[in-house]
Order: sequence, then C-alpha cells, then structure tokens
Amino acid sequence: MFTDLVSDLDNDSLEPDLLLDVPYVPTDEAVIEEMLSLANVGRKDILYDLGSGDGRIVVAAAKTRDARGIGIDLDPLRVADAMEYAGWTGVEYLVDFIEGSLFTADISEATVVTLYLLDSVNVELRPRLLSTLRPGTRIVSHAFDMGDWRADERRRINGTNLFLWIVPAQVAGMWEWTGADDRQYRVELKQRYQDITGSAWLEGQEAHLEYAELRGNRLTLLLREHDTAPLEHFILCFADGQLESATHQF
Repeated sequence: MFTDLVSDLDNDSLEPDLLLDVPYVPTDEAVIEEMLSLANVGRKDILYDLGSGDGRIVVAAAKTRDARGIGIDLDPLRVADAMEYAGWTGVEYLVDFIEGSLFTADISEATVVTLYLLDSVNVELRPRLLSTLRPGTRIVSHAFDMGDWRADERRRINGTNLFLWIVPAQVAGMWEWTGADDRQYRVELKQRYQDITGSAWLEGQEAHLEYAELRGNRLTLLLREHDTAPLEHFILCFADGQLESATHQF
C-alpha cells in the first residue's frame, strides 16, 4: 500500500532527487478541485505543480479556472505524458511541463504552488519556498505538512488532509509610523514564519501589543495605549523588506 511505501521512504537519509522519483500516486479529481479551491486559483494566477506527474493538477487549473501553469517533474516520460494530456484537453497554450529538479528549477514567478510529495521532501523544500516565492504566494500540499511551519488553513476530503500556507513577508525588526491622530507609533516585532510577537510604544511610552496576524505582506495589529484604553487597529503593508504603508482603521 502507498502508506507502507511512504513509511519506508520518508526518512532524511535519502537524497532529495531519489525521494522525488518515487512513489508516483495520482491525485483524484475531487481532491484536485478542493486543492484549487483552497488556494482560490483564478485566471490571474500562475500555478506551479512540483512533482507534476501526468499533469492533471496543472491541466485542471487551466481547464476549469483559466490559470496558467507549469509542471516540474524528474521523469521525462511523465513530462511527455503531461504535454500529450494538455494537448488532448485543449489547454496546451496555457501550460508547460519541464523536466527538472524541484530544488533547482526557477519557481519565482509562481503565485500558487501545489505539492504531493512526502513530509521529509516538504521540509527539505521549505527554505527554498520561503526564500524564493513572493509574500502572498499560496502553497497547497496534498496529505503532507511542512514540519513546524503551521498551515494557515487545513481541510479534509475523501479521508485525506489538505494544507494551505501563505508565504509571509519578512517583518521582524523595528517599525515606526504616524497614525491618523498624528501620534507616533512604534513596534518591535519577532517572527517565526507567520507567527508574530513583539512590543509596542505610543508617543515613546510602552503600550500593549494585543494581537498580530500576518497574511502575506499584510500585517494586522491591535494596540492598546493602557489597560483601560480602547483598542487601536492598524493594517501595515510591506514590500521588499520595507514598511510601505500603515493604515489606522476606525
């Protein structure tokens, strides 16, 4: 059974390329549709399927959602089969399939990445996903998680788990801005993936950072000047490692 094969293969002593070559188990149509739904794939997206096999995820995204797609697989026969399938389906103008390694292929233009690998491969791939993909890129994995990188959302269909991660911007550090009330705000943030903690100051006086939620390049903060003060709501947007805007919500 596949679960037994996964148990035998899923160990860090194996080389990544060997792991990626086996096993190949196709994803059924209902799971594919749920993966595309979980990532909210649309016509403006560029979907990369890492370990694309016969191309069914890429083709489904093109056929049902008009999304462009790239499939990457080590096996040249699978790549050829995927190209033939795309042609037969009539979406060859939207998709391409590349023979190559997931660890070296250029995936930087992806807005959505789909995976059906192993836990150990996902963890091995994780640093590259975080460093290469733009903040806000959605990653969906069929069955396997990313170790200590907590999924932003999780669904279950046909007895299997699906996981969604949204690549977080790098927001750790000290940030200052002027609020709509012309007062000066400052936060010092610590970051572990999308989980944010830290300290806050208002007009140079220590305040309370009550809540922080990072989703892509958008950081929601709730601050309180003191214990009995009302909550103040801010949306901070980041670009290229810099604070681009801070909006005071009322």
